[in-house]
Amino acid sequence: MSKIIWGVSALFHDAGLSVIADDKLVFGAHSERYSGKKHDKHLNKYIIQEAVKFGRPDHVVWFENPWKKRVRQFLSTEMFHTKTWATHPKKYLKQYDIDCPITYVDHHYSHACAGAYTSPYENAVVVVIDAIGELDTCSVWKYNKDAGLVKTDSIKYPTSMGLLYSAFTKRCGLRPMDEEYITMGMAAWGKPMHVDKIKQDYIVSYNPFKMKKNVHKGIGDYLPHADPMDLAASIQVIAEEFICDFISNAINRHPNLPVVYQGGVALNCVANSKLLDICKHGLWIMPNPGDCGSSTGAALSNIKKPIIWPGPYIGTDIAKPYPVDAIITELHTKKVVGVANGRAEFGPRALGHRSLLADPRGPEIKDQVNSIKRRQKFRPFAPAILEEHLHEYFEINTDSSPYMQYVGICKKPKEFPAIIHVDESSRIQTVGKSDSPGFRKLLETWYKATGCPMLLNTSLNIRGEPMVNTREDADRFETEYGIKVFS
Repeated sequence: MSKIIWGVSALFHDAGLSVIADDKLVFGAHSERYSGKKHDKHLNKYIIQEAVKFGRPDHVVWFENPWKKRVRQFLSTEMFHTKTWATHPKKYLKQYDIDCPITYVDHHYSHACAGAYTSPYENAVVVVIDAIGELDTCSVWKYNKDAGLVKTDSIKYPTSMGLLYSAFTKRCGLRPMDEEYITMGMAAWGKPMHVDKIKQDYIVSYNPFKMKKNVHKGIGDYLPHADPMDLAASIQVIAEEFICDFISNAINRHPNLPVVYQGGVALNCVANSKLLDICKHGLWIMPNPGDCGSSTGAALSNIKKPIIWPGPYIGTDIAKPYPVDAIITELHTKKVVGVANGRAEFGPRALGHRSLLADPRGPEIKDQVNSIKRRQKFRPFAPAILEEHLHEYFEINTDSSPYMQYVGICKKPKEFPAIIHVDESSRIQTVGKSDSPGFRKLLETWYKATGCPMLLNTSLNIRGEPMVNTREDADRFETEYGIKVFS
């Protein structure tokens, strides 16, 4: 009989659920895609119903230790109400008719398991950097496929680069724990003129990393007359310096090993690109490295052994042949088209199964797609390119970037204005022959028809909404926004 393990991340932000059956990762999904509420911290009956299709759980693993978390909340004078006690995980899951043994694992351990056990490595140094776990904000682990994970170093709350970056996200007029990726995008428009001032006011040292202040509640109107673009540029430089320094030190303590990198901070693809020069023996970042993806790590902590990574397409299935010809025709006539096909991506980035696609060559395309998505006009879009053409069009220190985790400089920016940022960089998705067969065929067909081996690829959603998940969602998107979505 199949053994079913569920990993659950909920009650904080970006709830997620992963299912392992017979030591295989068979399902992973974001709760927000089912509820329609961006960054939904709760599970819902729809994601539960879909998970149950793979079997009712024999065991549930919760992504953090609620007791340790509450001790920190109490000691750090965070908001600490009776309501917090009422949402005990076991009681919480019973409302969804899930009543089986439940195990709690530490927050950073679930991150580390998600990375290590899905990586291609038998031995590695694992680094986790996020805003906050129970107490850890950064941690280093030694990984061996037989011995498992052993923590060798950590940084404790309230010192936290993740919280500092989120505090500056709020200071820049954006939503913390949500729009940090926009802060990263804003940085290219600004000048890092406040780096020394920020270090002076907030940071004691990088090695060991120590901060002068607890920024969990924000930094108020810090430097009130500063341009938000310059503040974004400054905190981005500081984050990059810290990340590179912290991971370099981890490599020095555990030399000649590849690096597995996890936690919400690992979504900073500009910083990730600099790690390609540091991680000489390899770098693996699971495509869902934040808290939602830690549901996978929680489940993997139960079996404590590596799995064959199935790829990111493990969510809701719209089971139809990939509509290559229909998409090509629409691109030739309308320039912009949606696709909702196959299993949804598990992660924050659309990778061709729930995507808004466009011809990257037109000078008007970037503004057109930003208008459709109700986004700020300064924000860039990503190219999805046939992997074998990567170095022909981009300067980047890797041969593969299947999950949009790295940026490169476009060699032909005038030819592709829709997929470059103000600094002529692009967050690149490579599509290899072993990646999504349907999306690969679409790019091959587009290249044969146009001589262009790439398409603009962005998530099929409007700013502030989750990605389209079902065909019903796609129908609503078509009706409300006038963009054809093919399945």
